[in-house]
Amino acid sequence: MATPQENLLDWLRDAHAMEQQAENMLKAQSKRLEHYPELKARIDQHIEETHDHQKSIDECLTRLGGKSSSIKDLTGRLMAFGQAVGGSLMSDEVIKGAMAGYVFENVEIAAYRVLITAAKAAGDQETQTACERILHQEIAMAQWLLEHLPNLTEAFLARSADPDLEAKK
Repeated sequence: MATPQENLLDWLRDAHAMEQQAENMLKAQSKRLEHYPELKARIDQHIEETHDHQKSIDECLTRLGGKSSSIKDLTGRLMAFGQAVGGSLMSDEVIKGAMAGYVFENVEIAAYRVLITAAKAAGDQETQTACERILHQEIAMAQWLLEHLPNLTEAFLARSADPDLEAKK
C-alpha cells in the first residue's frame, strides 16, 4: 500500500520523464520545420515552457526528498527519438507531427490533473500550485494546435499540390 505522498513522488518522476520526452519531440519537430513559421514559433515557445516545467518538477521532487528516475527519463528520450525518426519518413510529416503533438499535450493535461489531485491529497500546496501553472500552459498549447490544425492542413494541401514546393516539413 502506498501513501498519497509516495504516489505523488512516483507521478512526479513520471512527469519529469514525460517533460523530457516532450522536449525531445518538440526540438526534433522544430528543427525540421522549414515552411510553417507560425507552427515553428509556437513550438519554440513551448520548448521554453517545457524547460520551465522540468525545472518546476525538479524543484518539487527535491523539496519532497525525491529525485527524477534516470530509467524513466531515458525511456522518454528513446520514445521521442523513435517518434522523430518515424515522423521524418512520412510525406505529411508536418500534419502527423501536429496531430501527435495535440495527442501528447492531452496526455500531459491528464497527468497534471492527476498530480494536482494527488498534491491536494498529500497536503502539498506548492506542488499543487506548480502543477496548476503547468496545466494551464499545456491546455493553451493543446488549444493552439487544435485551433490551427485546419489552417495548417490547408497550407500543407496547397504546398502539396504545387510540384515546385515541398509540403512535408
